[in-house]
Amino acid sequence: MQTDKKPVSPLVALIPAQFLFGSLPVIGKIVLAVIPAIGLVGIRTAITAVILFVIQAIRGRLWLKEKGDYWRLAVLSLFGVVLNQLFFIGGLSLTKASNTSLLAVMIPVFALTVGSIAGFERMTLAKVAGIVFAAAGVIFLIDPRNASFSSETTIGDLMIVVNCLAYGIYVATSKSVIIRNGTFRSMMWVFIFASLVCTPLGLFSLSTIDVAEVPASIWWITIYIGIGATAAPYLLNAWALQRANPSTVAIFVYLQPLIGFLMAVVFLGERIDVNFLIAAALIFAGVFLATKRFVPSET
Repeated sequence: MQTDKKPVSPLVALIPAQFLFGSLPVIGKIVLAVIPAIGLVGIRTAITAVILFVIQAIRGRLWLKEKGDYWRLAVLSLFGVVLNQLFFIGGLSLTKASNTSLLAVMIPVFALTVGSIAGFERMTLAKVAGIVFAAAGVIFLIDPRNASFSSETTIGDLMIVVNCLAYGIYVATSKSVIIRNGTFRSMMWVFIFASLVCTPLGLFSLSTIDVAEVPASIWWITIYIGIGATAAPYLLNAWALQRANPSTVAIFVYLQPLIGFLMAVVFLGERIDVNFLIAAALIFAGVFLATKRFVPSET
């Protein structure tokens, strides 16, 4: 009798992860109207670290298998959380949202390039074509004419580029240590190390406002951001990284503009037009090309 179980596709985790990440720009604007950006980074990092620590303490799986993995995860936390989040929020405040979305197409490019140079994965025609198609879809959806790369946005644009590079490096280099230690344990240490930097910065930032005047609804949304838009998608991405190439995980970033647009349709009354349908077709074609080896074939 056949007892081998069919491996679960990483797409099961990657798709919901993009929905959770994609919800952040919409709900984040509500919070950022009251709480400083750096304060939000500190809060979401601390919440995630505490949640994962509690889960791992209950499971009795706190410590890493190899001592060298502590510094490896500390470095990954620098790229995947600290630089990623701080430069993204800082850059967003100094450039246009359309610039940010257009520059984000570099994340999979950086991930595949770094992974290929470091020998973690092989650069294939299908992967490159997938990235090109999906990036074209994002550019078509956003329309470069809405962007403005001028001297006024240069600093913010450069910060977004650093953000993309940092996250690309994190995705490209984190697979082996996550496989060795497991998703929850690896992410727990990533966020513990990240919180050592982000939480003090967040507390200092929060000291500039009257915390007592912040409405309870804002705190509830902030808690959701920490759990639903940070802890959950980071765990889902890490779980997928154990089962997929880094470039495959990175290319799913291209789904986020589609998700953001659909949320604008639901909450802001935007309309789906022909441009959206063309962009969606290009993005899904690109994602298919980059992930087609995970699509089961009939025998």
